[in-house]
Amino acid sequence: MDLDTNNHSVFLLNYHLVLVVKYRRKVINDKISNRLKGIFEYICPKYNITLCEWNHDKDHVHLLFRGSPNTNISKFINAYKSAGSRLIKKEFPSIKKQLWKEYFWSKSYCLITTGGVPIDIVKEYIENQGMK
Repeated sequence: MDLDTNNHSVFLLNYHLVLVVKYRRKVINDKISNRLKGIFEYICPKYNITLCEWNHDKDHVHLLFRGSPNTNISKFINAYKSAGSRLIKKEFPSIKKQLWKEYFWSKSYCLITTGGVPIDIVKEYIENQGMK
């Protein structure tokens, strides 16, 4: 098991995040998912976050990421959802026609720490999203 460190601590903080498109609209394809992932990876360093795994289905994305003790997870998620929504609607204007109002992401999200399940099982679960 690889542990992360900073000046004063050793830690392993893995999170499984699920973000859902507003009204469960089926607007995510490979191209949009890749752009959403790129936005995520751009924002990560500002919050001491490392992306471990990413996958999507047509109406949601699954992420596995690592944080640090000083990471403000809720601020990070809100920053990502805001930037992702704004950029995706700007770069893929056809999405606006499929959504009501100006929202891309649902206000809610699912965030689970992965301490109770072996990380390989979570990775496999995320890798198999959208395979049905």
